Amino acid sequence: MADALRGIAVVGIILYHSVDHFNTITQQPIAYTLASDQTVADVLTWLFSGKMYGIFAMLFGLSFFIMNDNQQQKGKSFAGRFVWRMCLLFFLGVVNTVFYDGDILMFYACYGLLLIPISYLPSKWVWCIIFLLAIQPVELFCLLTGATIDHSTMWEMYAKLTSTHQNGTFWENALTNLRYGFVENLRYNVYSGRLTQLLCLFILGMQLGRHRMFYNEGHNIKIWHRILISSLVVIVLGLVDFGPLHTWLTPIYNLTILLTIVSLIVSAWYASKAVRRLLRHLCLFGRMSLTNYLLQSIIGCAIFCGYGLACYSLLGTTYAVMVGCGMVVCQYFFTRYWLSNHSRGPLEGLWRKLTWI
Repeated sequence: MADALRGIAVVGIILYHSVDHFNTITQQPIAYTLASDQTVADVLTWLFSGKMYGIFAMLFGLSFFIMNDNQQQKGKSFAGRFVWRMCLLFFLGVVNTVFYDGDILMFYACYGLLLIPISYLPSKWVWCIIFLLAIQPVELFCLLTGATIDHSTMWEMYAKLTSTHQNGTFWENALTNLRYGFVENLRYNVYSGRLTQLLCLFILGMQLGRHRMFYNEGHNIKIWHRILISSLVVIVLGLVDFGPLHTWLTPIYNLTILLTIVSLIVSAWYASKAVRRLLRHLCLFGRMSLTNYLLQSIIGCAIFCGYGLACYSLLGTTYAVMVGCGMVVCQYFFTRYWLSNHSRGPLEGLWRKLTWI
């Protein structure tokens, strides 16, 4: 189940990155466009933007719980080893930033460290933290006090990054990404409300592991059905204009869409053998999620950035998503080939070996 959700998240990330041309946006006319471009962009933004990274974050928390629980059952502490594991992940994020300025691995490495002290808290206190983070405390504070956050620096960095993506060499892109990528991404997380929401999902994933929610045990499936129905009701109600509450409620609305996707997949997985057979193809993607995430950065930027094929100025949204689908198919066959000869993906195996070195 976890691998299937990871696979869906990676595929969604690839497709949505294709929508925004891997952060290479141009205001100039694009050579090949279709009438469907705006509709495709709107639908995929609604369905994928922020949700796929959120699913990734939730499953990260689940993985932490599983590894931590395994070590505790052996009478060992996992804290020090997990800190080292996060250091390795941060380094992989630096490598990914060389190619793509929107890397999330460095953030996950930083957020992951916070799971260690939180994992020692009783469940009731952990649920309180999850609730506090889920109501978007930063945005709520700004709404109640009238405070504002200056995002002008973020847009200045974004302009420098975009200009380099369009006109720079590979090495100029790499240096600019390393210089501005992490800070610009941090500022964007504040701007979009993801700063606290991602941490919320990390902790939620750990809690779902504690309560064995991804297993078909007891009343778990009924709980997922309730989450699905409640989320769908909120989505329908949320179609109205948020007005002045937009900044606060939009991230919460996106979280609701994420919960809808997860609860729908979990419910369908246990309800239908046909669904399980279909999703097993995505399980392969999920087993190599780290490798596929870095691969999509390398391949996508080579296709869309100016130092590569420069498709940012050639392909409209619909054609770009077709390219993204082609990337998914190619990476799927590579994943299938690799896992037919190895138990883990190349980066997954390396990360595991270095974790336990």
